[in-house]
Amino acid sequence: MLTNNYHEVNKLKSKIRTTDLVLVAMFAALMAIGANVTSFLVIGSVPITLQTLFSILAGALLGRRLGALAMTVYLLVGLVGFPVFAQFSGGLRTLVSPTFGFLLSYILVSYVTGLIIEKSKEKKLATFLLACFAGLIINYVLGTHYMYFAFQVLANLEAVSYTIVWSWMAAPLVKDIILTIFASVLSVRIYSTVRRSQHSPKQIA
Repeated sequence: MLTNNYHEVNKLKSKIRTTDLVLVAMFAALMAIGANVTSFLVIGSVPITLQTLFSILAGALLGRRLGALAMTVYLLVGLVGFPVFAQFSGGLRTLVSPTFGFLLSYILVSYVTGLIIEKSKEKKLATFLLACFAGLIINYVLGTHYMYFAFQVLANLEAVSYTIVWSWMAAPLVKDIILTIFASVLSVRIYSTVRRSQHSPKQIA
């Protein structure tokens, strides 16, 4: 009896690990798709992408650990040279790109979004809105400040001021606010559905 239970536990752990790997790979792939599906639209030096949406969803749905892992995998795949970043770019040259700060921020976006939801006692829409918008703020603050640093220090373009850099973010911000609200509503519904299915009575064969 104990032996059977031990094998069942091991099977469950193996299944969980396999599911985790699949989810991490799926969100890394979604980031690559979101980076390029609309990246032909560029404002200033900022391609219009869906990456912020998917990085927030990764944290909200996978949790802080797996969400951040998915974003890390995505970043490493791109730095190795695969064309998964916006406008099908990739490679180490991305390190000096003005938008590299956004790529770095996605890891923290997912982690903080997942952390707030995990630590909250009530998993309601307000909680998911707070967590998702915290992720959005992190994305814009880190990404925009790195962009300013890249132009001022790396490229030595003093004509690109702090105000100009932030003005480039106005149009993407409207899009990302709408998508963040969408991410909050979608993730809380998925969470509630999964929770109900886990607590529903199971039939005994």
